[in-house]
Amino acid sequence: MNQLEQIKQYTTVVADTGDFATMKRFTPQDATTNPSLIFAAVQMDEYEYLLEKAVADNENIGLHGQTLVSKIVDHLIVLFGCEILKIVPGRVSTEVDARISFDTEATVEKARELIALYEAGGIGRERVLIKVAATWEGIRAAEELEKEGIHCNLTLLFSMPQAVACADAGVTLISPFVGRIMDWFKAHNGEEYHGADDPGVQSVVSIYNYYKKFGCKTEIMGASFRNVGEIIELAGCDLLTISPNLLAELEASTENVERKLDPDTAATSPAQKMDIDEKSFRWFLNEDAMATEKLSEGIRRFAADIDKLENMIMGELLED
Repeated sequence: MNQLEQIKQYTTVVADTGDFATMKRFTPQDATTNPSLIFAAVQMDEYEYLLEKAVADNENIGLHGQTLVSKIVDHLIVLFGCEILKIVPGRVSTEVDARISFDTEATVEKARELIALYEAGGIGRERVLIKVAATWEGIRAAEELEKEGIHCNLTLLFSMPQAVACADAGVTLISPFVGRIMDWFKAHNGEEYHGADDPGVQSVVSIYNYYKKFGCKTEIMGASFRNVGEIIELAGCDLLTISPNLLAELEASTENVERKLDPDTAATSPAQKMDIDEKSFRWFLNEDAMATEKLSEGIRRFAADIDKLENMIMGELLED
C-alpha cells in the first residue's frame, strides 16, 4: 500500500481544497473549505458557473449593496459545499465570515443562515460542519449551535486552552493548525524542525493525549501541514485534512507508516486536567505569544479573502 492508503487505516482523511477533481482523485471521507480556498477555486474557469449561479439566483431578490453581496457570498460557499457533498460520502466544513469572530450572536445567526441554505438545497445538517474561529466568542457560539444540532468545526486553533474550552463546550470537531505553529517557531528561533520535534506536531499530540485520557468526545482534525513528515507523525489522529500536493506525495510513496497516536497510549500520558473559564482562557492565550499572534493573523487573512470575494462579486454585479 502507498502511504496515503496506510494512513487511511488509522485516520479519516479529509481533502483541504475547493477543487472537485482533486476530491474525485483521492476519495477522501470529508472535505473542508475556507474563504481562501473558495476564492482560489472561483477564479478557475471550471467553477465560474457557480459564481454566475450565485449572482443570478440573488440579483433580483430586492437587496442592494453590501447586503446583496453578503447574501451572494453565502449562496456561493453553500453551492460549493453542495457540489462537494456529491463527491465525498461524509461532511463538508463551511466557514462563517471571519469578520464576526468576536461576535457570538452574529456567528450563531450566520451559522443558522448557512444551514438553512444547505437544507433548502436538500442537504441535511448532519453533513455540514460550520467552521468558527476558536475565539472565546466563537466557542460560545459553537456551544449554542451544537445544542440546536448544528455541528461545528473550531478552526484557527493553536493552543491547549482553546482545545480544552472547545471540548468543554461540546463542539464536534477542532482543527489545530500544525504548519502555522511550526512557521512561527521557525521564524522566531531560526531553526528547522522535523518529525516528532516539530512544535506543531507536539501541540496536536498533547491535545490528542488530553482528549483521549479525559474522555473528551470532540474530534481532532490536524490541519495546515507543511510537509508529509508532519502528517506521518500524526497517523492515528481522528482526522487529518490534507492539501492536494501532499495527498499526491503520500500517494506516490510506499514507505512504511506506523500508527503514532493511539487512545491506549494516551490514557497513560502525564496530561493534567485543566479548568478553563473566560478569565483563564484570555490569560493563557495572552501568555502564549504564538497562539495569540497566529489566531489574530489567521482571522485577518480569512477576512481579507472574504473582502476579495465580495469585490469580485461586486464586479460581476456591475458588469450585469
